[in-house]
Formats: sequence, structure tokens, C-alpha cells
Amino acid sequence: MRILNAVSIVGGITIWWALAVSGFEFPTPPEVVETAIELWNDGILQEDVVASLTRVLAGFIAGSAVAIPVGFLMGWYTVARGLFEPWIQFFRTIPPLALLPVVLVLMGIGELPKVFVIFLAAFLACVISTYQGVVNVDRTLINAARVLGARNGTIFLRVVVPASTPFILVGMRVGLGSAWATLVAAELLAAQAGLGYRMQQAQYYYDTATIFVGIVVIGVLGLVMDRLLLFADTKLTGWQERR
Repeated sequence: MRILNAVSIVGGITIWWALAVSGFEFPTPPEVVETAIELWNDGILQEDVVASLTRVLAGFIAGSAVAIPVGFLMGWYTVARGLFEPWIQFFRTIPPLALLPVVLVLMGIGELPKVFVIFLAAFLACVISTYQGVVNVDRTLINAARVLGARNGTIFLRVVVPASTPFILVGMRVGLGSAWATLVAAELLAAQAGLGYRMQQAQYYYDTATIFVGIVVIGVLGLVMDRLLLFADTKLTGWQERR
């Protein structure tokens, strides 16, 4: 698998380089690396990475932390499902970025509106997955636990939570991707630092190398965070039969 990953990365960079020298207005990989080094030496890249990571982590962690208990409640209690599901389905059809103008009006132009739209993107992705994980738990396992004398609290903690964990982690991975996508657009409005902000500023000067630096850094950061979640998935769901 690692060999295939390496071949894929090398192949992608080769195609990028070939397009850049074939007339497309792409910077070559060395030009992007050179620009990244310049931004790093000026302290700009570090500032942007810290600003973007802070926003993503704050929104993603908060969104996941709220989504998991809400998803459990919806899946376990019919009353909670009836109360929450219409609103979740309503907001799920609205892209979080469509709410950004309203959020900016209500919350101002500080960090809070940016983190909030990221929170919303992560929450909506994770809550649905958690809910599906609970309702898809094998009823045979629940019935067997009841036959053995387990109470509802024990069944929930010892059966439902472990069985739902793979769904939760998948939802978190989807939510992470949504968080990064939302972040870049959120930083296009009323931001003074961040990878999305830097890419927008570079656009005004046709500085494609800086734009590509932002794209590559976001991709690398997103990939690393996704692999961390995948590692957690492997450790927490090692009991699962895998193909």
C-alpha cells in the first residue's frame, strides 16, 4: 500500500509539472517550494497555518463534541429524534457558507463567526453518522444483553457505543473535510490571516505560486489529520472483522 501511495504521489507531481511546462498557467513544483520557503522565512506561512489550524480545530472539536451526544440521543430516544431530526435535516440541506452573511451580521467580523460555520459543518456531518450508527446496531445484540439481565444503561455503554464507534469516526472524517472546505471560504471574508485569506490576496496579484502553496499546505494538513482519525479508528475498532 505504501508503495502504491508513493507511486501515486510521484505520478501526481509529474503530471502537475508536465502541465506547468506545457503552457498552462501553473507554477512548477520548484517554484511553489521556493515561494513556500520565502513565506516561511518571512513568518507569514507560520502565522497563516496557526490561524487556520486554530479555527479548524476549534470548530471541528466543538462540532464533533456536540454531534456525538445529540446523535446518541436521536438514535436511542424516540422523543429526541422527533425533536431534533426536522431541524437537523433542514439545516443539512443548507450549505453552512450560505449562512455566513447572516452569521457575520449577528456575530460581527471576529473569530466567532468563522469558528461557528466550521462548527456547523462538522456537526451536521457527524450527527447524522452517529445517529445512523445507533439505529443500525444489531437488535440481536441488544436483545441478548437484555436476556442476560443487562439494564438500559449497561446496554447503551457496552453494546450501542462500541457498535456505533465506526460510524462516529467516519462521520468525524467527513466532518473534518467539511471543516477545511468551510474554513477556506470563511477566511475570504473579514480575515486578516489564514491560508484562505492568503490565497485570496494572492489572487489579486495573479500570484499563482502563493495560491498553490495554500492549496498544498491545506491538503497536507487535512491528510495528516485524516490519517490520525484513521489511526484512531484502527485502534478503537480493532475488534471488527476487516477485509
